[in-house]
Amino acid sequence: MEYSRSFMEAFESILSNKLRSSLTMLGIVIGVAAVISMLAIGTGAEDSITSQIEGIGANVLFVQSGGDATNPEVLTLKDAEAIGDSGRAPSVLTVAPTLQGSVTVSVAGESSSTSIVAATPEYFVAQNVVVEEGNEISSANEEGQEAVVILGTDVAEELFGYTSGLVGESVRINDQPFKVIGVLEEEGGTGFGSSDDQILVPLSTAQSRLLSRPNVGQVDLIYVQANDSESVDSATEEVSQILRAQHISTLGVDDFEILSTQSVLETAETITDTFTLFLGGIAGISLLVGGIGIMNIMMVSVIERTREIGLRKAMGARKTDILSQFLIESLVLSIVGGLVGILLGWAIASLIGGFSFGGPESEIQPTVSMNSVLLATLFSASVGIFFGIYPANRAASLEPVEALRSE
Repeated sequence: MEYSRSFMEAFESILSNKLRSSLTMLGIVIGVAAVISMLAIGTGAEDSITSQIEGIGANVLFVQSGGDATNPEVLTLKDAEAIGDSGRAPSVLTVAPTLQGSVTVSVAGESSSTSIVAATPEYFVAQNVVVEEGNEISSANEEGQEAVVILGTDVAEELFGYTSGLVGESVRINDQPFKVIGVLEEEGGTGFGSSDDQILVPLSTAQSRLLSRPNVGQVDLIYVQANDSESVDSATEEVSQILRAQHISTLGVDDFEILSTQSVLETAETITDTFTLFLGGIAGISLLVGGIGIMNIMMVSVIERTREIGLRKAMGARKTDILSQFLIESLVLSIVGGLVGILLGWAIASLIGGFSFGGPESEIQPTVSMNSVLLATLFSASVGIFFGIYPANRAASLEPVEALRSE
C-alpha cells in the first residue's frame, strides 16, 4: 500500500469529521503548548537568574559564619581586617564587611518596609554597585558614623513618587533622621529578591543606631573580591587559613562557609533545571491525556468504519494495509495537533515575555529553543503512534465476513 495514499485517506477521514477531529487534537494542542511554554519559561528564568549572579563578577567570595562547628564564632571587623592584609592574603583585592536586616523608612505620609545593607566604601567595588545620582558611602561617612543613606529606586519611588533630585532630602529610618546622599542605579531583581528594594547606610552608623548585634564588631557577611577569576581558588584558601587562625575556639573545625560566585551560579542552575524539568513533567501529563483522547476517538472510528474495513479486506487489502491506514490517521492527528500546539506555546511564551518581574533588567524572557520544539514534536508523534496501535491493530484484525455483517 502506498503511504502517500494512506496519508491522503487519513486527511480525508479527518476532514470529513472536522469537529470531532478538532476536539481530538485539542488535547495534543494543549499538551504541546504547555510543554513549549513551560520549558521556555524555565529557560528564561534560568537566563535571568544567571545574568543577575554573573553581574556580581566571577571573582567574588561570600564569607559567612557556620561551617561544621556546633557553636561557630561570629565574623567580626577584625576578621575582615585580617583578610584585607595583603601580606597574609595576596590574592585578595577588596574586602567589604556588611550587616543586613530589615527596617522601616518613612517620610511625611509615606512609609516603606525594606531591606538594609550596612556597608563600607569597599562594598561598592566588591559588588559592582552603581550610584545613579549622588555619591557613594565615603570613608568620612564611615569614620564619622554619619546618618546618611542611599536609596534603591523602588524605595525612592514608593516614598517620593520619583527617583531623581532626591539628594539632600531627609527620611526617617526606624524613626531616626537620615540624609539622602544618593540613589542606586536600577538593576531589577530575581526570585531571590530585588536590589532596588533596599537602602545602604554606613556600617558604623548601623552598628551604633540601627542593627545591634550581641558581639562587638560583629558582621553578618564579608564580601571578598579576588584579584581576578583565576585567583578565586587561591583567595579561598588564603581566607580559610586566616579565619582558622582567627577562630581558635573552634580549632580543628571550620566555623565559617566560603561561597564563590561560581558555586552560587551552579546551585542556581541546578535549582532552575529542576524547576524546568518539573514544569515540563506537569505539561507532559497533558500530552498523555491528549493521547488517550486520540485512542478513544480512533476506537470510535474503527467501530463506525467496520463495514468499510470488511469491504476493503474482502477486496484484497492486507492486514498491514489496514494497520498502516489507522496508524497514519492517528499520527496525522497528533502531528497536526503538535504543530498547532507549538505555535500556541510560542505565542504564550511571547505574551509572558511582555511582563516585567522586578524591573527592566530582570524581565523573564522565555526562550523557545529548537530542542524543546523537536522534543514536543517527537513526543506528540510518539503519543499518536503509541495510542493508535491498539485501535489500528483491532481494525486490522477484523474478519472480513464478520465486519461486513455489522450494522
